[in-house]
Amino acid sequence: MAFPEPRPQAPQLPQHLLRTIDCQQGAVRAVRFNADGNYLLSCGSDKSLKLWSVSRGTPLKTYSGHGYEVLDADGSYDNSHLCSCSSDKTVILWDVATGQVTRKLRGHAGKVNCVQFNEEATVILSGSLDGTVRCWDTRSRRFEPIQVLDEARDSVSSLKVAQHELLTGSVDGRVRRYDLRMGQLHVDFISSPITCVCFSQDGQCTLSSSLDSTVRLLDKSTGEMLGEYSGHKMKGYKLDCCLSSKDTHVLSCSEDGHVYFWDLVEGSLSLKLPVGKAVVQSLSFHPTETCLITAMEGRVQVWGAEPEETEEDAAAT
Repeated sequence: MAFPEPRPQAPQLPQHLLRTIDCQQGAVRAVRFNADGNYLLSCGSDKSLKLWSVSRGTPLKTYSGHGYEVLDADGSYDNSHLCSCSSDKTVILWDVATGQVTRKLRGHAGKVNCVQFNEEATVILSGSLDGTVRCWDTRSRRFEPIQVLDEARDSVSSLKVAQHELLTGSVDGRVRRYDLRMGQLHVDFISSPITCVCFSQDGQCTLSSSLDSTVRLLDKSTGEMLGEYSGHKMKGYKLDCCLSSKDTHVLSCSEDGHVYFWDLVEGSLSLKLPVGKAVVQSLSFHPTETCLITAMEGRVQVWGAEPEETEEDAAAT
Protein backbone atom coordinates (compact mmCIF):
# COMPACT_ATOMS: atom_id res chain seq x y z
CA MET A 1 0.00 0.00 0.00
CA ALA A 2 1.49 3.31 -1.07
CA PHE A 3 1.09 6.27 1.22
CA PRO A 4 -0.18 9.45 -0.42
CA GLU A 5 2.48 12.00 -1.23
CA PRO A 6 2.65 14.81 1.35
CA ARG A 7 1.03 17.97 0.09
CA PRO A 8 3.66 20.40 -1.14
CA GLN A 9 3.99 23.30 1.25
CA ALA A 10 2.74 26.64 0.06
CA PRO A 11 5.70 28.89 -0.68
CA GLN A 12 6.44 31.30 2.11
CA LEU A 13 6.12 35.01 1.46
CA PRO A 14 8.37 37.78 2.83
CA GLN A 15 5.81 39.30 5.20
CA HIS A 16 7.94 39.98 8.28
CA LEU A 17 9.66 43.36 8.55
CA LEU A 18 13.30 42.65 9.42
CA ARG A 19 14.63 46.20 9.39
CA THR A 20 14.00 49.72 8.19
CA ILE A 21 16.86 51.78 6.79
CA ASP A 22 16.66 55.56 6.94
CA CYS A 23 18.66 56.30 3.79
CA GLN A 24 19.07 60.06 4.38
CA GLN A 25 19.21 60.83 0.67
CA GLY A 26 15.86 62.54 0.13
CA ALA A 27 13.12 60.43 -1.44
CA VAL A 28 14.34 56.99 -2.50
CA ARG A 29 13.46 56.69 -6.20
CA ALA A 30 14.53 53.07 -6.69
CA VAL A 31 15.90 50.22 -4.61
CA ARG A 32 17.75 47.24 -6.14
CA PHE A 33 19.48 44.08 -4.94
CA ASN A 34 22.95 43.40 -6.31
CA ALA A 35 23.62 40.17 -8.26
CA ASP A 36 23.97 37.87 -5.23
CA GLY A 37 21.47 39.65 -2.97
CA ASN A 38 23.93 40.47 -0.18
CA TYR A 39 23.85 44.21 -0.88
CA LEU A 40 21.28 46.74 -1.94
CA LEU A 41 21.46 49.99 -3.89
CA SER A 42 19.29 52.99 -3.09
CA CYS A 43 18.80 55.83 -5.58
CA GLY A 44 18.20 59.21 -3.96
CA SER A 45 16.47 62.40 -4.97
CA ASP A 46 19.49 64.17 -3.39
CA LYS A 47 21.65 63.06 -6.41
CA SER A 48 23.37 60.24 -4.49
CA LEU A 49 23.57 56.49 -4.95
CA LYS A 50 24.21 54.42 -1.80
CA LEU A 51 25.36 50.84 -1.23
CA TRP A 52 24.12 49.01 1.90
CA SER A 53 24.58 45.67 3.62
CA VAL A 54 21.19 43.90 3.53
CA SER A 55 21.80 41.80 6.65
CA ARG A 56 23.04 44.68 8.81
CA GLY A 57 21.26 47.64 7.24
CA THR A 58 24.53 49.59 7.37
CA PRO A 59 25.82 51.99 4.70
CA LEU A 60 28.97 50.83 2.91
CA LYS A 61 29.57 53.62 0.40
CA THR A 62 28.03 56.71 -1.16
CA TYR A 63 28.49 57.46 -4.86
CA SER A 64 28.25 61.15 -5.78
CA GLY A 65 28.54 62.51 -9.30
CA HIS A 66 25.07 62.96 -10.74
CA GLY A 67 23.72 66.48 -11.16
CA TYR A 68 20.10 65.63 -10.40
CA GLU A 69 18.07 62.85 -8.77
CA VAL A 70 19.17 59.25 -9.40
CA LEU A 71 16.37 57.16 -10.94
CA ASP A 72 17.78 53.63 -11.34
CA ALA A 73 20.92 51.56 -10.76
CA ASP A 74 22.36 48.10 -11.32
CA GLY A 75 25.34 46.09 -10.10
CA SER A 76 27.68 44.00 -12.27
CA TYR A 77 27.69 40.20 -11.83
CA ASP A 78 31.12 40.31 -10.10
CA ASN A 79 30.24 43.28 -7.83
CA SER A 80 33.15 45.33 -9.20
CA HIS A 81 31.07 48.03 -10.92
CA LEU A 82 27.76 49.84 -10.63
CA CYS A 83 25.82 51.79 -13.22
CA SER A 84 23.23 54.45 -12.50
CA CYS A 85 21.06 56.90 -14.42
CA SER A 86 19.56 60.24 -13.58
CA SER A 87 17.27 63.10 -14.47
CA ASP A 88 20.51 64.89 -15.47
CA LYS A 89 20.38 62.86 -18.78
CA THR A 90 23.55 60.92 -17.96
CA VAL A 91 24.52 57.34 -17.21
CA ILE A 92 27.46 56.76 -14.86
CA LEU A 93 29.70 53.68 -14.58
CA TRP A 94 31.17 53.49 -11.05
CA ASP A 95 34.06 51.61 -9.49
CA VAL A 96 32.46 49.95 -6.44
CA ALA A 97 35.57 49.86 -4.24
CA THR A 98 36.87 53.40 -4.79
CA GLY A 99 33.51 55.13 -5.31
CA GLN A 100 35.00 56.93 -8.31
CA VAL A 101 33.28 57.67 -11.62
CA THR A 102 34.82 55.37 -14.27
CA ARG A 103 32.75 56.74 -17.19
CA LYS A 104 30.08 59.40 -17.54
CA LEU A 105 27.95 58.65 -20.61
CA ARG A 106 26.11 61.48 -22.31
CA GLY A 107 23.83 61.27 -25.33
CA HIS A 108 20.25 61.00 -24.13
CA ALA A 109 18.12 64.08 -24.81
CA GLY A 110 15.96 63.67 -21.70
CA LYS A 111 16.03 62.15 -18.23
CA VAL A 112 17.21 58.53 -18.12
CA ASN A 113 14.59 56.33 -16.44
CA CYS A 114 16.18 52.90 -16.37
CA VAL A 115 19.57 51.25 -16.65
CA GLN A 116 20.99 47.72 -16.60
CA PHE A 117 24.17 45.79 -17.33
CA ASN A 118 24.13 42.84 -19.69
CA GLU A 119 25.15 39.58 -18.01
CA GLU A 120 28.89 39.99 -18.68
CA ALA A 121 28.78 43.70 -17.71
CA THR A 122 30.38 44.54 -21.06
CA VAL A 123 27.39 46.66 -22.11
CA ILE A 124 25.15 49.11 -20.22
CA LEU A 125 21.64 49.60 -21.61
CA SER A 126 19.74 52.78 -20.73
CA GLY A 127 16.16 53.87 -21.50
CA SER A 128 15.09 57.50 -21.56
CA LEU A 129 12.31 60.04 -21.76
CA ASP A 130 13.68 60.76 -25.26
CA GLY A 131 12.16 57.44 -26.46
CA THR A 132 15.46 55.67 -27.08
CA VAL A 133 17.43 52.80 -25.58
CA ARG A 134 21.18 53.34 -25.86
CA CYS A 135 23.76 50.55 -25.59
CA TRP A 136 27.15 51.57 -24.21
CA ASP A 137 30.36 49.53 -24.35
CA THR A 138 31.84 49.59 -20.83
CA ARG A 139 35.35 48.70 -22.04
CA SER A 140 35.67 51.17 -24.89
CA ARG A 141 37.03 54.70 -24.60
CA ARG A 142 34.50 55.93 -27.17
CA PHE A 143 31.74 58.12 -25.83
CA GLU A 144 29.11 57.27 -28.45
CA PRO A 145 26.70 54.38 -27.86
CA ILE A 146 27.37 51.23 -29.90
CA GLN A 147 23.66 51.03 -30.75
CA VAL A 148 20.55 53.22 -30.44
CA LEU A 149 17.08 51.62 -30.47
CA ASP A 150 14.52 54.30 -31.30
CA GLU A 151 11.32 52.32 -32.00
CA ALA A 152 9.42 53.68 -28.97
CA ARG A 153 7.07 56.58 -29.71
CA ASP A 154 7.24 57.92 -26.15
CA SER A 155 9.36 57.67 -23.01
CA VAL A 156 11.06 54.32 -22.30
CA SER A 157 10.10 53.69 -18.68
CA SER A 158 11.63 50.28 -18.02
CA LEU A 159 14.03 47.75 -19.51
CA LYS A 160 15.41 44.30 -18.65
CA VAL A 161 18.09 42.29 -20.40
CA ALA A 162 18.44 38.50 -20.26
CA GLN A 163 21.04 36.69 -22.36
CA HIS A 164 20.50 37.91 -25.94
CA GLU A 165 17.08 39.45 -25.31
CA LEU A 166 16.08 42.96 -24.32
CA LEU A 167 12.63 43.78 -22.97
CA THR A 168 11.42 47.39 -22.87
CA GLY A 169 8.26 49.10 -21.69
CA SER A 170 7.16 52.51 -22.93
CA VAL A 171 4.58 55.18 -22.17
CA ASP A 172 3.31 54.49 -25.71
CA GLY A 173 1.62 51.37 -24.24
CA ARG A 174 3.89 48.84 -25.92
CA VAL A 175 6.12 46.09 -24.58
CA ARG A 176 8.97 45.48 -27.04
CA ARG A 177 11.21 42.43 -27.04
CA TYR A 178 14.40 42.64 -29.06
CA ASP A 179 16.21 39.47 -30.05
CA LEU A 180 19.64 41.07 -30.31
CA ARG A 181 21.24 37.96 -31.82
CA MET A 182 18.67 37.56 -34.61
CA GLY A 183 18.01 41.28 -35.04
CA GLN A 184 14.25 40.78 -34.53
CA LEU A 185 11.67 42.92 -32.75
CA HIS A 186 8.44 41.62 -31.21
CA VAL A 187 5.80 44.12 -30.04
CA ASP A 188 2.85 43.56 -27.68
CA PHE A 189 0.29 46.36 -27.40
CA ILE A 190 -1.11 46.88 -23.90
CA SER A 191 -2.91 50.22 -24.55
CA SER A 192 -2.04 51.80 -21.20
CA PRO A 193 1.34 53.45 -20.40
CA ILE A 194 3.80 50.79 -19.20
CA THR A 195 5.60 51.49 -15.91
CA CYS A 196 7.70 48.33 -15.48
CA VAL A 197 8.63 45.17 -17.39
CA CYS A 198 10.47 41.98 -16.48
CA PHE A 199 11.17 38.43 -17.62
CA SER A 200 10.05 35.44 -15.58
CA GLN A 201 12.92 33.50 -13.99
CA ASP A 202 12.35 30.59 -16.38
CA GLY A 203 12.55 32.98 -19.36
CA GLN A 204 9.22 31.82 -20.82
CA CYS A 205 7.03 34.81 -19.89
CA THR A 206 7.08 38.59 -19.62
CA LEU A 207 5.45 40.64 -16.89
CA SER A 208 4.38 44.25 -17.34
CA SER A 209 2.59 46.77 -15.15
CA SER A 210 0.70 49.76 -16.49
CA LEU A 211 -1.23 52.85 -15.41
CA ASP A 212 -4.61 51.10 -15.69
CA SER A 213 -3.71 49.47 -12.33
CA THR A 214 -3.17 46.07 -13.96
CA VAL A 215 -0.19 43.71 -14.12
CA ARG A 216 -0.16 41.33 -17.11
CA LEU A 217 1.68 38.07 -17.67
CA LEU A 218 2.28 37.25 -21.36
CA ASP A 219 3.68 34.18 -23.06
CA LYS A 220 6.99 35.43 -24.44
CA SER A 221 6.91 33.60 -27.75
CA THR A 222 3.21 33.93 -28.68
CA GLY A 223 2.19 37.13 -26.85
CA GLU A 224 -0.80 35.24 -25.41
CA MET A 225 -2.16 36.70 -22.16
CA LEU A 226 -1.61 34.16 -19.38
CA GLY A 227 -2.76 36.22 -16.42
CA GLU A 228 -4.09 39.59 -15.31
CA TYR A 229 -3.57 40.80 -11.76
CA SER A 230 -5.39 43.78 -10.26
CA GLY A 231 -6.65 45.29 -7.01
CA HIS A 232 -3.70 47.61 -6.42
CA LYS A 233 -3.58 51.29 -7.35
CA MET A 234 -1.25 52.55 -10.06
CA LYS A 235 -2.64 55.63 -11.78
CA GLY A 236 0.01 58.33 -11.77
CA TYR A 237 3.34 56.93 -10.56
CA LYS A 238 6.03 54.85 -12.26
CA LEU A 239 6.03 51.87 -9.90
CA ASP A 240 7.76 48.48 -10.01
CA CYS A 241 6.41 44.98 -10.49
CA CYS A 242 8.37 41.71 -10.30
CA LEU A 243 8.14 37.96 -9.86
CA SER A 244 9.26 36.06 -6.78
CA SER A 245 12.56 34.19 -7.11
CA LYS A 246 10.80 30.89 -7.93
CA ASP A 247 8.08 32.38 -10.23
CA THR A 248 5.31 31.42 -7.78
CA HIS A 249 4.01 34.95 -7.16
CA VAL A 250 3.53 38.22 -8.98
CA LEU A 251 4.34 41.36 -6.94
CA SER A 252 3.51 45.01 -7.47
CA CYS A 253 4.01 48.30 -5.69
CA SER A 254 0.87 50.33 -5.07
CA GLU A 255 -0.06 53.94 -4.44
CA ASP A 256 -2.12 52.85 -1.39
CA GLY A 257 0.96 51.98 0.72
CA HIS A 258 0.91 48.20 0.14
CA VAL A 259 2.77 45.60 -1.86
CA TYR A 260 0.37 43.16 -3.53
CA PHE A 261 1.27 39.48 -3.98
CA TRP A 262 -0.80 37.35 -6.35
CA ASP A 263 -0.58 33.61 -6.96
CA LEU A 264 0.88 33.45 -10.48
CA VAL A 265 -1.24 30.49 -11.65
CA GLU A 266 -4.54 31.17 -9.88
CA GLY A 267 -4.41 34.95 -10.16
CA SER A 268 -5.80 35.28 -6.63
CA LEU A 269 -4.46 37.80 -4.10
CA SER A 270 -2.17 35.94 -1.67
CA LEU A 271 -0.97 38.85 0.45
CA LYS A 272 -1.50 42.58 0.76
CA LEU A 273 1.60 43.68 2.63
CA PRO A 274 1.18 46.97 4.54
CA VAL A 275 4.37 48.99 4.08
CA GLY A 276 3.19 52.43 5.24
CA LYS A 277 0.91 55.37 4.52
CA ALA A 278 2.60 56.73 1.38
CA VAL A 279 3.23 55.38 -2.12
CA VAL A 280 5.43 52.25 -2.30
CA GLN A 281 7.89 53.67 -4.81
CA SER A 282 10.04 50.68 -5.66
CA LEU A 283 10.67 47.02 -4.85
CA SER A 284 13.20 44.29 -5.57
CA PHE A 285 13.02 40.54 -4.85
CA HIS A 286 16.10 38.64 -3.70
CA PRO A 287 17.61 36.55 -6.55
CA THR A 288 17.44 33.27 -4.61
CA GLU A 289 15.90 33.72 -1.14
CA THR A 290 12.48 34.72 0.18
CA CYS A 291 13.48 38.30 0.85
CA LEU A 292 12.02 41.57 -0.44
CA ILE A 293 13.15 45.18 -0.26
CA THR A 294 10.76 48.11 -0.65
CA ALA A 295 11.20 51.89 -0.79
CA MET A 296 8.81 54.45 0.64
CA GLU A 297 9.62 58.16 1.01
CA GLY A 298 13.17 58.30 2.44
CA ARG A 299 13.28 54.76 3.82
CA VAL A 300 14.00 51.23 2.63
CA GLN A 301 12.37 48.23 4.31
CA VAL A 302 13.80 44.69 4.32
CA TRP A 303 11.22 41.85 4.54
CA GLY A 304 11.77 38.15 5.20
CA ALA A 305 9.73 34.94 5.48
CA GLU A 306 10.59 34.51 9.16
CA PRO A 307 11.05 37.11 11.90
CA GLU A 308 14.75 37.57 12.51
CA GLU A 309 16.19 35.97 15.63
CA THR A 310 17.32 38.67 18.03
CA GLU A 311 20.32 38.30 20.35
CA GLU A 312 17.92 37.72 23.28
CA ASP A 313 16.24 34.86 21.38
CA ALA A 314 19.61 33.31 20.65
CA ALA A 315 20.63 33.61 24.33
CA ALA A 316 17.37 31.97 25.46
CA THR A 317 17.95 28.92 23.25
